[in-house]
Amino acid sequence: MQTFGVLIPALNPDQKLIDLLRQLLVSNGPISTILIVDDGSDAAHQLIFKQIERMPDPRLHVLHHDHNRGKGAALKTGFQFYLDQATPATGIATMDSDGQHTVAALEKCLALAGQRPDDLVIGARKFTEDIPFRSRFGNLLTDGLVRLITHQTISDTQTGLRVIPMSYVQRLVSFPGERFEFEFDMLLEAKKYHVTISEQPIPTIYLDGNSSSHFRVIRDSIAIYSRFLKFSASGFVFSGHWFVHFANEPHWQSRVAGHHGGHDYCPVVVCYRQLSVESPHGVW
Repeated sequence: MQTFGVLIPALNPDQKLIDLLRQLLVSNGPISTILIVDDGSDAAHQLIFKQIERMPDPRLHVLHHDHNRGKGAALKTGFQFYLDQATPATGIATMDSDGQHTVAALEKCLALAGQRPDDLVIGARKFTEDIPFRSRFGNLLTDGLVRLITHQTISDTQTGLRVIPMSYVQRLVSFPGERFEFEFDMLLEAKKYHVTISEQPIPTIYLDGNSSSHFRVIRDSIAIYSRFLKFSASGFVFSGHWFVHFANEPHWQSRVAGHHGGHDYCPVVVCYRQLSVESPHGVW
């Protein structure tokens, strides 16, 4: 019988996490365990975790980091928890704690994962002009890079709703990266470990302009790019023509900055897919 663990990293969560957990506990999905990892939340938010720990359901577990270590570190703490269990799960589903992922969306991802147990299943949102800037920017930043390396169609590189097979979880716990770049690496390295990425369309939900997101546009974007460059330098030689455009051109303003709030953002170099990648085994 297929069963899945649910892993929710949380930093300073609010009542939306409690609401999500209550819905998960009555879900008909094949959920065996629900783990919340508190990534060093401040004292004002510890009441939320105390409420969770008092919820009378043995499937619920809470782990705490004594300080903020980053989302990647929280995910790896959760992965290790599941690897240490006597009865292994089929896979681990990750969700965000801010209410942007619905239980119905999770159930659809689990259903697809049940059909494709060796795949990394991601819940893919549709990005439109009304999506908050930081999310549209981050996804545009990584979308082309991941597709370039993995040769897989990935329309949402920043989704936190993923179902990961246990065979890949065993690899992920030793990956570098403690923050958002860890999730990027998860996609970049999938091809190396023969993991196919499958997409399940899910609703796009942003609450309060995505104000609860902990993604730091400049710092985390630089970290993501550095992972891409390090990956490239580890054995790949780039050839072909680089075509660059800047975000202050009209075409990219509409896609990236959107004149958000009446302000233009710093130029961003965007690499087109005319770039080819050569390895010792040929071009891929």
